[in-house]
Amino acid sequence: MDIDRTLSALNNPVRRQILAWLKDRSNFPPALPEHADLSGVCVGYIQERANLSQSTISTYMRLLKDAELVTSERHGQWTFYRRDEDAIAAALKILAEEL
Repeated sequence: MDIDRTLSALNNPVRRQILAWLKDRSNFPPALPEHADLSGVCVGYIQERANLSQSTISTYMRLLKDAELVTSERHGQWTFYRRDEDAIAAALKILAEEL
């Protein structure tokens, strides 16, 4: 894990808020019936909740993914994101040890 990349990804209040929202699926509208069995949240729901452009949310999610804080899964035209709890725990552990 690149802790500097992680800290850079977290250096934005909206990206931190997205991670907080992803802790609980009920922060978003219900999944479409054809996606009910998938874990994660459709990027469109994240965009809607954040009230930002598609390109901004795509950039934010790519940064969070590159920092290994979220994982993504593509289904057709939809991309679903979920937190990577193990990576988040590892980042917190590194910070606790370094600070």
